[in-house]
Amino acid sequence: MNPYLALEGVSYVLPDGRTLFTDINGTFDQRRTGLVGRNGVGKSLLARILAGRVQPSIGRCLRSGGVYYLAQQVAPPANATVASLAGVRQTLDALARIEAGSSAPQDFDAVGDRWDIRQQLRGALEHHGLGHLDADTPADRLSGGEAMGVALTGALLSDADFLILDEPSNHLDRPHRRALIAQLKNWSRGLLVVSHDRQLLEAMEHIVELSSLGLRSYGGNYTFYATSKTHERQNALQEFERRKLERRREEQAMVKQRERQTRRQARGNRRGKETNQAKILLDRQKERSQGSVGRLHQQQVIARQRLDQQVREAAQHMQNDAPITLHSFSVAQAAQRRVVELDGVELPFVPKAMRHISICLNGQQRVGMTGPNGCGKSTLLKVLAGRLHPLAGVCKIMAEAIYLDQRLANLAPERTALDQMQTANSTATEGDLRMRLAQLDLDAQKITMPSGSLSGGERLKAALACVLYADPPPQLLLLDEPSNHLDLPSTQALEAMLRGYQGTLVVVSHDDVFMDNLGLTERLLATGQGWCLEPW
Repeated sequence: MNPYLALEGVSYVLPDGRTLFTDINGTFDQRRTGLVGRNGVGKSLLARILAGRVQPSIGRCLRSGGVYYLAQQVAPPANATVASLAGVRQTLDALARIEAGSSAPQDFDAVGDRWDIRQQLRGALEHHGLGHLDADTPADRLSGGEAMGVALTGALLSDADFLILDEPSNHLDRPHRRALIAQLKNWSRGLLVVSHDRQLLEAMEHIVELSSLGLRSYGGNYTFYATSKTHERQNALQEFERRKLERRREEQAMVKQRERQTRRQARGNRRGKETNQAKILLDRQKERSQGSVGRLHQQQVIARQRLDQQVREAAQHMQNDAPITLHSFSVAQAAQRRVVELDGVELPFVPKAMRHISICLNGQQRVGMTGPNGCGKSTLLKVLAGRLHPLAGVCKIMAEAIYLDQRLANLAPERTALDQMQTANSTATEGDLRMRLAQLDLDAQKITMPSGSLSGGERLKAALACVLYADPPPQLLLLDEPSNHLDLPSTQALEAMLRGYQGTLVVVSHDDVFMDNLGLTERLLATGQGWCLEPW
């Protein structure tokens, strides 16, 4: 039987009583499937339900065969090793005991038919560019990208019938992203990938979108999905306008109908009085007239409710695809003005080849920093932001700088997004700040919750808002992987805003599509011979 996962009437209610999604139905088959959706809609939770890690509040999930689930945050426990992070520690330990003379049935069960697991792990690590690691390397020595690479190695080595990977490319550098895509294309069993990575989604055969309306299935890859969504938005807008026009016409017709009835009633009353009809006959005529008015009023109330419901349903489809907006801001900065000057700077904690750098940046330069994981990109950003001091050399920053790091250190988890926005920009009104957060799809409830309780993408939006809407606006913007965890509409909104930014921009990202859409002027590339600044 081909592997599959099926959801039957699945609903989930959060501990605070909020319903995240309701009556979800869907089947995931052997096709490479990408799961997409807005931040906070519940994609990661749905993935955990599919993997059997969380039980739904209502409904059930059916699975054929074993499922291997990889969360988007790889957090190895204390004393973990590369082998345990890859999920093969027990197999390796059982194999070692057998080789030492053990005949315990549980050891043979643990090994199964994986007698060459050591060779498989070694080959997989080398294939992933992690050949410098071995099974016993402590996991706490690994960078975020290395930890994700090891975890992905374990997923691809597994005997699972179905892989569920949540944002697997987030911490991978460019070569490892491309290697991951190639490996997933060769995976022959069931695969579900939760992702906002357009290159990774392009390699999928099937896209499924989770929204407030439920699951919507799209055949084809990301390009097909994006084209279909554009048509859907156009159709939803046309349907919304059509329903509003229909309601307006029907209401006008109902007004005329009431006016005609009022005129008929008035004529009947006049004729009755003019012909000196008996009072009892006039009273009966009045009762019939009032009954007719009542019936018409009731019919029109029902018709108006039906029309209002049709407009609300059309609006709900519109709201599901409401655009994400990031406002541009004015930065008065001359292009020739010197902004950054590094002279003979020696960076801490980086490989020897990338330890020294001398560079000058002027106003309105737009630099994309690229290079493999661990080469020192984030360290250099921290030096530019004043978070780290160089070991030697001169570091001069001659502009107002704001830095957004991967861990979102500028966002206090115990404080609300609105409170932190007000701290970053004390001149804007609360209404204006609320509006800007709402345009990032952070509603009134979310912006008054502790930011630590938001989803990863929602926290990133809040952190971006605090950075990008600060007063005074930054003249030097330092961004470290700013699109990680952002949903697709938010990523596109960020791209549009950064294209119009007139200050000096230095951005680190492994997302080729994102970087190509920013209108960058130079690339600062970390190579085996040191740092190299070249035209983008």
